[in-house]
Amino acid sequence: MPTKLKVLQVIPKLGNGGAETGCFDFAHYLYENNCSSYILTSGGELTKYINKKKVKLIRFPVHLKNPIMILLNAIFLILIILIFNIDIVHARSRAPAWSCLIATKITRRKFVTTFHGTYNFQSSIKKIYNSVMVRSDLIIAGSNFIFSHIKDNYSDYITKEKKLLVIFRGINTEYFDPKKIKEADKTLLKKKWKINDKKKIILFPGRLTYWKGHEMFLDAISKFKKNFPDKEFIVVILGSDQGRKIYKKKLLRLVDQYRLIQDIIFVENIKLMPIAYEISDVVISASIEPESFGRVSVEAQSMEKPIIASNIGGSKETIINEKTGFLFEAGNANKLSEKIAEILNLSDVTLNGIGAEARKNVIMKFNVEKMCFSTYSEYKKLFN
Repeated sequence: MPTKLKVLQVIPKLGNGGAETGCFDFAHYLYENNCSSYILTSGGELTKYINKKKVKLIRFPVHLKNPIMILLNAIFLILIILIFNIDIVHARSRAPAWSCLIATKITRRKFVTTFHGTYNFQSSIKKIYNSVMVRSDLIIAGSNFIFSHIKDNYSDYITKEKKLLVIFRGINTEYFDPKKIKEADKTLLKKKWKINDKKKIILFPGRLTYWKGHEMFLDAISKFKKNFPDKEFIVVILGSDQGRKIYKKKLLRLVDQYRLIQDIIFVENIKLMPIAYEISDVVISASIEPESFGRVSVEAQSMEKPIIASNIGGSKETIINEKTGFLFEAGNANKLSEKIAEILNLSDVTLNGIGAEARKNVIMKFNVEKMCFSTYSEYKKLFN
């Protein structure tokens, strides 16, 4: 193995999603472990927070899916690999992964992929396009759910020479730590969102897209309000529509239809997500399709907040039901409504106990240090 491993991570955009934050955290971890760390991306919100002394940032339009651009990106990657003498190229998305595959084949460098999602396919062509994520030397699945998905759908592409394993995604438990939140910051956020201290806060984080379950969630809140008319609450739907203007208008119409205008606020984004968790009384993850990992469920647990999540996908692995959080039947508005009522009626002693177990669960299994250490360990094995 080289005395100083040189790693290039390639990701379309460095935004605030799970794949992006994992890439960001791991890039800095590599530097701290005597590696040369590089990120190739088209841009994104997180780029401004990269420590340029530790991580070399290279901007290029690797987010483009046009076949001609994929080939041009491959040529650019070959140059980058040769100029910086890169040892490992790690792709975290399909379009740039094709460029990485071509470049690593030509330069004979090690190729690693992280399979972050289920990547739906309606045709054999789309499946072939997706298959690039299992054409690497090392294939990392972010959860057991994703591991099973790969085995069930892409086993034809996996040879004995390739290694497929699970490395759970991780979050920064020092950042998502309730003890580090100041009372003044909580008061300021409530004031900004115009939330009365007497009201229970139900937080629904996640980008506005149909499969996150917003429509079903609004139905559940409507039922909750009818069944418990005396319960004072406010719902915060926190997430960007990412250009899905029509879908957001649909949600606003539903809010009006259910007569929830006084009970729901939409917030586009927030700089310090831990504060949003900290002021909340309950957090919801209501996806109607399986989450590959379920970052909201893990972040809420780390903040010692009760999380209610759909009983599908990654959330089944990250939540210990009735101990560190609560699972409900996916897509069932009645069950979600009942579960919200149940949680909001729990005593502080019970909630504190669940919160303590939840944070312990995340620290043991889903912290960013463990994710980075496991990935780096696998890197080293590629050279043995």
